[in-house]
Amino acid sequence: MESMSRISSLLESARDLTIDAASSARSSRPPTKTPPAAHIKKLLDSRSEREVLDGLRKVISLMYRAQPCLTYFSSVVKNVASPNIEIKKLVYIYLLAHAEAEPDLALLSINTIQKSLSDGNPQVRALALKTMSGIRVPVISQIVSLAIKKGLGDMSPYVRKAAALAIPKCWRLDPNTLPQLLEYLSVLLGDKQYYVAGAAVKAFMEICPERLDLIHKHYRGLVRKLVDMDEWSQLETLRLMTIYSRKCFPRRTIKVTGVKSRNADDFYSEEETEEEGTGEVVQVLDPDLELLLRSIKPLLQSRNSAVVVAVARCYVNLGTQDYIDLSIGPLIALLRAPHDIQHIALYNIVSVCLTRPEAFIKYASHFLVHSTDPPHVWELKLELLTLIFPHCDLSIKSLILNELEHFSRGSEQQLVREAVRAIGRCAQSDARTSKRCLRLLLKQITSLDGNLVAESLTVIRHLIQQDPSSHIHTVIRLAKNLDTATNPQARATIIWLVGEFAGIDGENNVAPDVLRILAKGFADQAEPAKLQIVLLAAKVYLHHLNRTSPSSPKILPAPTPDYFDGTNEGGFAEDLPSTHHEPEPDHPIVALWNYIILLARYDTSYDLRDRTRVYKSLLLVPSSTQLASLMLLAPKPVPHTPSPSESRTGFTLGSASLVVGEAGGLYGLKGYDKLPDWVAAGKEPDPELRDAGVETRSVPAGARLDEVIRERGGEVVGTNGTAGAGMAKNLNDWLAESENESSEEETDDDEEESEEENGEEESEKDAEGNRLVK
Repeated sequence: MESMSRISSLLESARDLTIDAASSARSSRPPTKTPPAAHIKKLLDSRSEREVLDGLRKVISLMYRAQPCLTYFSSVVKNVASPNIEIKKLVYIYLLAHAEAEPDLALLSINTIQKSLSDGNPQVRALALKTMSGIRVPVISQIVSLAIKKGLGDMSPYVRKAAALAIPKCWRLDPNTLPQLLEYLSVLLGDKQYYVAGAAVKAFMEICPERLDLIHKHYRGLVRKLVDMDEWSQLETLRLMTIYSRKCFPRRTIKVTGVKSRNADDFYSEEETEEEGTGEVVQVLDPDLELLLRSIKPLLQSRNSAVVVAVARCYVNLGTQDYIDLSIGPLIALLRAPHDIQHIALYNIVSVCLTRPEAFIKYASHFLVHSTDPPHVWELKLELLTLIFPHCDLSIKSLILNELEHFSRGSEQQLVREAVRAIGRCAQSDARTSKRCLRLLLKQITSLDGNLVAESLTVIRHLIQQDPSSHIHTVIRLAKNLDTATNPQARATIIWLVGEFAGIDGENNVAPDVLRILAKGFADQAEPAKLQIVLLAAKVYLHHLNRTSPSSPKILPAPTPDYFDGTNEGGFAEDLPSTHHEPEPDHPIVALWNYIILLARYDTSYDLRDRTRVYKSLLLVPSSTQLASLMLLAPKPVPHTPSPSESRTGFTLGSASLVVGEAGGLYGLKGYDKLPDWVAAGKEPDPELRDAGVETRSVPAGARLDEVIRERGGEVVGTNGTAGAGMAKNLNDWLAESENESSEEETDDDEEESEEENGEEESEKDAEGNRLVK
């Protein structure tokens, strides 16, 4: 009978498992129609746990499909006292979502939830605490606070973690509970379980991140638990430790002035000579700060990319160059991740590379563009190649230029433009490769893409302005391409360059002839080109005046230019009567100047007409010729094209503002907080505050006994039987002494036994003698 009942119970449990599996499989399918409300209420009011569970699953399914479920509130809440943990979980999920809509009915379940805080199952206790803190009804804030206090002393760390996560929720319900919540938080920060301490750190960063005085005694404990925490707790703890280190550890540096060394000729000499040092400033780390930097080193191998970036942020903002170099390899390893993670990682890599490009040279092959890279990825890769370019050797420089040349000949217009800009930045950063870069750019002039030609000419102009004297033939070559250049900006750039070189070689200059050719099609030119043609005519005529007029100062141009657009010059002047001696009217330059003025006088552009009158007024009066020379022939500064990410250098690694950049505003996105400055030396907190929370380790009894003897300075007998004054006994001494004592005890026992035997023998002899006497 007993076996039959056992078999029937097994069959019943198997049947239940089969039904549950079938229902779960049915619920995983996309629902065809919404079940009727009466059917769901019937299931919820049933006495069968299986039917109640099925009804709750249907309600939760409707809830996550954003369908109204408030009508089932009373039927769901009455099942909160069910002993089935699956039913409890679903009821708690429903309560968390709908308690605000029905606060009165939700309060009826508080007593039952409070009873669950004393349940024997720690999972039920933690779930009850989570649910009670998640019910957003301000009336129960004190009840939640008492529940958190009860959770602090729970034996299960799972419940204590739930108590730590409930602290911010209670604070949001009622900010007046902050003082007592801080007491709870101080206890949880010192918890021995790492996942409890991690949850406490997350709560701390939410409710009181400025109260660093609560961290002092727990600092070393949190640092040691950091490696074992979950990934989200690691992120919050690393952020906390970065802020704490800036506010509590002053930045100390020393200057290395000399290095002591021995004389190589005199090997046995003890005299040391001081060599002249480099005067390098070296950062000195506080012992507690160094403890943090050493402890987080294993996190560089974390599977979570955010943790790797957070560790790199700590090293960059707190550590020395050696620690920064440690973080570079793991950051490069993130480039093997999907494109979205690559994108974020590249922004952080560029930010580090701007300050230390030499460390990235050996990873140059990782920055080569792949055919599958999206635009936002290869743009950052090209920027990284240009950043490390001036610090590479010749082989890597050749590799980078070949890569850029390949993409400058591609079919994707955006990639071609970025490659051209990258070639220009490479040429600016290293003058030795500027000739090769210039040859690569000159090949783009004949392209059919007008925007590409304009971009290439802008970069070429920057290169020419770096060394004008060696690029006269380059300007002539560009002037020959005016017939094929169709883009207005490209033509304007070439004309401006010709005007900058109009004063070289005097009468043999090519500028007047270029002006003659341009004057023929002046009416068909675009407005940017017309403005530069008028400026070229003014410069050519001014140089002619300086050469032919003996009374006027001869100012030759010093073309060391930055981009100087003649369209930025302006003014207004009326035609003044001619009172000076004009050059001979038959000279071609004078005729060209008058012809250009006449053409511009009837142009439809107001800007062109006004600017022409200014030039005419400057060059009409002899006293204003010097002023015209200062305005038109002034030397221009050498241009410098910055790296696109230089505007992001002020943002912290791992922040969203670093990715968004200028789009997030000057001070980053809303809510962005930059790292605090280093605390001034002498104003940091007392380091002894961090000694208060040091845990005392269990010491073996032998070690404690040795320490007591060492403190008393007593004599200790060694293993050889000699007494050593002031020497503490070690384990061998104690073992030897115990052996000596056991041997002495054995000898004493032997002597006693021999004495007893002798006594017995004598007594036997006496007895025998007495018998003989009798």
